[in-house]
Formats: sequence, C-alpha cells, structure tokens
Amino acid sequence: MRRVLAVLPLLVRRLVCVHARSCHTRTRKRPPFGDRFLTDPSRVFEQNSWDNVEWDEAQDAQAKQKVSENAQDPVPPDLQEAYEAKADEFWNDFYSVHQNRFFKDRHWLFTEFPELDMNRDEGKEKEKKEEVCTSDGEKVTGTAAVGKTILSDKDKERGNLEEDTSKEFEGDKERTSVMTEPTMSPSKDCASENSAVLGDLCQTLDHLAVRSSSEEEAGDFPGQHAKTRMFEVGCGVGNTVFPILQTNNDPDLFMYCCDFSATAIDIVKQHPDYNSRRCHAFVHDLTDTTAPLPFPEASLDIIIIIFVLSAIHPDKMQSTVDHLAKYLKPGGKLLFRDYGRYDLAQLRFKKGRCLSDNFYVRGDGTRVYFFTQDELRTLFGSAGLQEELIYVDRRLQVNRGRQVKMYRVWLLCKFRKPLN
Repeated sequence: MRRVLAVLPLLVRRLVCVHARSCHTRTRKRPPFGDRFLTDPSRVFEQNSWDNVEWDEAQDAQAKQKVSENAQDPVPPDLQEAYEAKADEFWNDFYSVHQNRFFKDRHWLFTEFPELDMNRDEGKEKEKKEEVCTSDGEKVTGTAAVGKTILSDKDKERGNLEEDTSKEFEGDKERTSVMTEPTMSPSKDCASENSAVLGDLCQTLDHLAVRSSSEEEAGDFPGQHAKTRMFEVGCGVGNTVFPILQTNNDPDLFMYCCDFSATAIDIVKQHPDYNSRRCHAFVHDLTDTTAPLPFPEASLDIIIIIFVLSAIHPDKMQSTVDHLAKYLKPGGKLLFRDYGRYDLAQLRFKKGRCLSDNFYVRGDGTRVYFFTQDELRTLFGSAGLQEELIYVDRRLQVNRGRQVKMYRVWLLCKFRKPLN
C-alpha cells in the first residue's frame, strides 16, 4: 500500500502532462501547405511535409553521384525500342491493374493554378503580386504594373539596368524582390499613349478575327459554342478534369481531355460526373503530330500538362510542345507541373533502369524523365511561348512513424502565348 501511495503522485503528474500535450496539439493551428518552413531541424518530424527545403552541398553532390553511377549501366538498345513501341500497352496494363485507385483527385490545383478557378475574383488577382523565378531558381515577386522588369542573373552581371533589391515578407514567407521602375517623363505626350493603346486594341481584334475564322473553317466540333475551353493532356482517369468541372459549374466552360491509354479514357467516360455536354475525352498519341485533334488551332484558353511530358521520349518533346502551342489562343496559357532533377523518384532507381540521361524505365514498363528549369525554359520558349513562372518546389516529406526523410523536387511552370 505504501508503494502505491509513493508512486501515485508520479502517475498523476504524467497524466497531467499527457493531457496538456494533447490539448496543445488540438488547439495549435497547423500551417497550410506552402507555409511550412523548417527553421529548427530538431522539429522535422512534427509535420508530414516542409516547404522550400534547400539542399546542402554534400546532399547535392551525393545526388549527382547516384545519377552518374546509374547512367553507366543503361538499358540495352533493343529493350529501349520495345519500351517505345509498346508504350501504350504498358499504360493500358497500368490502368487495368490500378483503375481509379492509384491517384487522388488534385484539389491542390486551384492553389497552384488559380487560373483554373473561374469563380475567383480576377480584380483581386490582378492586384496581388505574382511570384516568378530567377534563372538560378530563387523565388522573386514582381508586380503586375506595366514597365516593371524582373532582372535575370546575366542582366545583373552586365549592369545593363539599375536595380533596387529589397526584402519583402508575406506571412511567414520571405522573398527577394528585384525590379526596375519605369522611367516616366512628366511631359510625356498623351497622344502617343492613346496611339499605343489603340494599336494594342486593333491587334487584339485582328487576332479575334483570325481565331473566329479558324473556328468557322473547322466546322462543327465538340465545345464549339463554349466561351472558355481547357484541354488536359494525358488526363489519366480524370483526377484533374473532374475537380475542375466540379469547381466550375459554368455552362460556358468546356473541357477536353486525352490520354495514350484507351483503358484510362474508358474509366473517365464511366465516371458519374462525365457529361459529353461539358467534356470530351478521347484517346490520342501526343507524339504523333499528324494525328487530328477534335478542335481547331488557336481555340484553347488553357492547356494543362501535369506529370505527362516526363513520360515522353526526350527526342519527341520539342515537336510535341510545338504542336500543342498551335492550339492555344493568343494570350492563352499553358500550365505545367512535373518531376525535377534529383527528385527522390530519380535517386531510387537502381542500376539497369536508365534509358538515357535522366530518363528511366519503371518496373511496369512506363517511363519518366526528370527536368531542370533551363530545359523547360528552352522547350517552351522554342515553341514561341512567353515565360510567366518557373518555380522549383523543393519539399521535405517525412514518415513520422518510421522516422524517414524524403526529399522531393517538382517543377511548376506557366507560359503564355503572345498576342503578336
């Protein structure tokens, strides 16, 4: 009895501590994705994910060494040809096995690509500062004011422009803003300004006339009467298409979606939310630039390419992007997200899986490429598209149960087709 009474105070204190920690956990507000920054390494396992985690030199060197070692033992040429020739069969097998259970619906789309939410307040969007990236991958913010120019590293080194560097805080985020203010003369001729505006208006009307003519020449096509048309390339089983349709209950929006896999398209069409009056799904090989698409050129407002281009052979990427760019309206956007160089998925590949530099084949026969910013800048720029944003998303994901750290690298891009 005395022993029980002796340990009783200790048990009470432990129960109080456990209760306090539980209450603290329930009441503490968890920061949203995009605002989780690891400032204290000892707290790494307190969250499932941390944003904008920079690598040290040792980690970077280790990743490069791993990739270099794998590249020395490539897949034999005859097998590489088979993977290319039977690419559709491998993806059909993938979706036959997994159906719609492998990928989750991408409701994060509207955070990273607010353009996909037609219900947003566009006036407020224009007032917000837009994030872009310098050539070295650092995030910067630039205003939407006409005449402000984001400087590249080369511009800064050459000293072509006078720059004003300042630090800006938005919530917990710290970004470096580098921009130049337009030099406006107080005696500027108003007539010249009016002339420039009139010129831009005439140019826009010319493009609208060309687009209208193109659609008339195409005759009847799905979604021809829609005011806004979006096209998802490589839609899989609809994890992007259906969240967009569910969020935008707008009869003037029409979605097109295609995939290499006939099995995936069948699953899309069987979805309870599939409606041929709002969506048209079809089987299509993106790399076959001679194959017809069900809409005319210069008819799309947005093209969405999410974790798709990486599955295409690198030799066919440029022609594929060139062909897709033709279908964007002047001023239309291309939204892109895919794997970045040295992502965990790349470093996990074992020897004998490398097809070519940074291009690999998985155990199920599907393939994947890992991009850099410069590669994407060249790829889309060569197609005549203007860069709006290229952002490296470096995220640290953790398994708190197993105490494992997983470093992910993804690339997010936005490109626009110029009016001229």
